Amino acid sequence: MSRFSQSRPASPTRFPATEDCSIDVGLRRPLGVRVYGKRHVGGALVVHFHGGAFVSGSLDSGAMVAGLLHEAGAVVMSVDYPLAPADPFPAAVDAAYAALQWAYCKRSRLAGQGARVFVAGEEAGGNLAAATALMARDRNAPRLAGQILLSPMLDPCLGTASVRRSEQGPAGCPLAHGWCGYLREASAAEHPYATPGRSLRLAGLPPALLITADDDPLRDETLAYARRLDESRVPVSGFVLPAPTGWPGALQEVAGAGRPWVEEVGRRIAAFLATAGRRETVDAVEQFAPQKRC
Repeated sequence: MSRFSQSRPASPTRFPATEDCSIDVGLRRPLGVRVYGKRHVGGALVVHFHGGAFVSGSLDSGAMVAGLLHEAGAVVMSVDYPLAPADPFPAAVDAAYAALQWAYCKRSRLAGQGARVFVAGEEAGGNLAAATALMARDRNAPRLAGQILLSPMLDPCLGTASVRRSEQGPAGCPLAHGWCGYLREASAAEHPYATPGRSLRLAGLPPALLITADDDPLRDETLAYARRLDESRVPVSGFVLPAPTGWPGALQEVAGAGRPWVEEVGRRIAAFLATAGRRETVDAVEQFAPQKRC
């Protein structure tokens, strides 16, 4: 049950019990994962990817968003994917898709009988979530109930007005550094699994929830992707939080759990988890304010 469905305020400042382990998905080395929550009948399983502009981040830095997803009613498996520049594209997205396949096969054990499976991520993790949704559609497996993208990195051009207006230091520099490390070859920038925002075919994707903020440098590309999904007849809900939020950096700060936007984001995620995969339509785009083996 989601805490955000209750009338009293809820702030996930204390994260739920977790289990760290490693999973063998057929890559060069096992992937570290962290599982939040316990299985229950009719639950949702979210495979989550942390941020860090492809070149940094960890299970710890992704704990705030993973905790939010769990507080919204899901069992969450957060994935420690390989980072660039040591492992450039397609290493991270291949690992993300392999982890999704593994989780889907284990969904009953992880989240309970009949669990619907989602992907989610913030910033670079939002890119990986969007890319794995594309891969799952193209390969006809696994079947996803939805995708949750928080301030996703979708386009390496970094030429939008929201990037230019960003007050988070020199506009786009951390993002540009991350893209350069991830896309070692220029041709990779044209691949839809590397840059989902440039994908020419979005029809057939699972329902999507996209959340950004007025002061988010990735706001414009997030909303552009939401519009394109809507035009492709993908059920989509898009929301813009009022400033200030400090996104996307604040999404990787545990201290951010007490910020005003946490409650609103939690409610939006809880509503999406409760309905995605169980309905044919959703709201149109709008604006608002030590390891062991599994």
